[in-house]
Amino acid sequence: MAEETMDTGSKSDRKLMSDAGFSEGLKKQLEERIAQTAFQAQNQQALSQASMPSSAGKGTRDQAAAKAWTGTETLEDAALRMLDDSHKRLRMPSRKPTLGSGVNLKPRPKQKLSAADRLANARDKTSIYTMQQEGMSEEEHERFKKEMKDKFQPGARPMPTTLQGLSSLANERIEDAIARGQFKNIPRGKGVNIERDYNANSPFIQTTEYFMNKMIQRQEIVPPWIEKQQELMKLINTFRSRLRNDWRRHAARTISSKGGTLDEQIRRAKAFALAEEKYNPRPGTRTETMSAIGSDGVLTSITVEEKIAAGVAPEPAQDPVEITITEIAPSQDAQGNPVEGASEKLAEDTIVVSQTPADTQQPAPSESSTPIDAPQAADRILPMAYPFRDENWERNENSYHKLAIEEINSLARNYNLMAPKMAQKPYHNLQRELNRCYADVAPLLADEILNRSRKGPVTMHKEGSIMERFQGTGHIAKIRDEPEARGYGFKEFWKDLFGKDEGKKRQVA
Repeated sequence: MAEETMDTGSKSDRKLMSDAGFSEGLKKQLEERIAQTAFQAQNQQALSQASMPSSAGKGTRDQAAAKAWTGTETLEDAALRMLDDSHKRLRMPSRKPTLGSGVNLKPRPKQKLSAADRLANARDKTSIYTMQQEGMSEEEHERFKKEMKDKFQPGARPMPTTLQGLSSLANERIEDAIARGQFKNIPRGKGVNIERDYNANSPFIQTTEYFMNKMIQRQEIVPPWIEKQQELMKLINTFRSRLRNDWRRHAARTISSKGGTLDEQIRRAKAFALAEEKYNPRPGTRTETMSAIGSDGVLTSITVEEKIAAGVAPEPAQDPVEITITEIAPSQDAQGNPVEGASEKLAEDTIVVSQTPADTQQPAPSESSTPIDAPQAADRILPMAYPFRDENWERNENSYHKLAIEEINSLARNYNLMAPKMAQKPYHNLQRELNRCYADVAPLLADEILNRSRKGPVTMHKEGSIMERFQGTGHIAKIRDEPEARGYGFKEFWKDLFGKDEGKKRQVA
């Protein structure tokens, strides 16, 4: 620009430039500066990337390297957008790359099998082969024999090494399959006999991870914490069932040991049940959450809701009973003579009592009647002042209960360390478990006492039964006192055995 001004300007302009001292060196500096500015304007994107500091993030670098928006979408951006929209994104967030577990590359020694183990394995393989052979038909037997013969022939099953040989081998096998009728009655159509898995071509799942998940699903392998959860639930159910059975038997025996008739024992058990329901009520519903892995590999939580039945209900009050007393005059006197006007007078010789419920409507009697409220036939069952407890039983069983609760909590702690947060289980408390046991068993004590009363007496072993035939009466020994003069012990036996003279003397004596 300066050069054009100097070349194309007027004479006055040239004179002013020369007077200002616009030399050739200054002119070159201006030209270099103009050229540098033009270069920066043309390569602004590359210069911004080069001058980017090392602390800049990835987003800042991408923005600096991106092209300026011109108002139209480029072909590359359109193709990337269509590829991104063609696959459904995963719901779960992407995982951060982590280091894999250490792999032990040291060779392990081979396990040496004993002769008995090798013989057992050989027998198992032989039995499996025999079972397979027995389940085959005659045609399958013949086909299997033919295949085995062809397999062990000298030129059997040659493998071609050229493309033409491979194509001819494929055509031969296809023709053999057509001859066997394997291509008959094949349903045809769009989408028939095609199982499409959309996760197979998903770019968000690695191929190795996809095939590993498919193998786990086909082999029905579950994560370790699922197996640990099943073990924990089994242990809890075993402890609770044993606790309830022990307390039910002990409580039934204790209540029955207080004496009274069977009806009194049952009423006493129901009274304790009412007291238990008053001071230690049971929850209306109990929920238990379990986790499982679905067929699609998704974690599923199964909630089991248990509705608790109502406890012992108090007996309903019976309806009031009306007793009607009717007085009828006698038709004869004491001597047997008829009495005149017997229908107009009332006497106290004959009394007829009739009981009718208050709800039933009875016709009003012609004679004088007086309604009287009678006492109830059976008293209502009132709750005890306190629920049934036994401190001696709790003290005797305390060591076992504490050990069982510690074992359950230890297993629950191991389970919570490997289970996800949504599937973790709370710890158990002994007093809470005892309270739940008392509340669950109290309504069942009356039935337990009734069932115990219906059982027959336990037959014990009696003398003269069949066991006596095998046992026998045994040997009955008789002990007699022997005088010291005629006593013969080990000392005398030893002298007779090794002492010749003393033995002869003893024989003579």
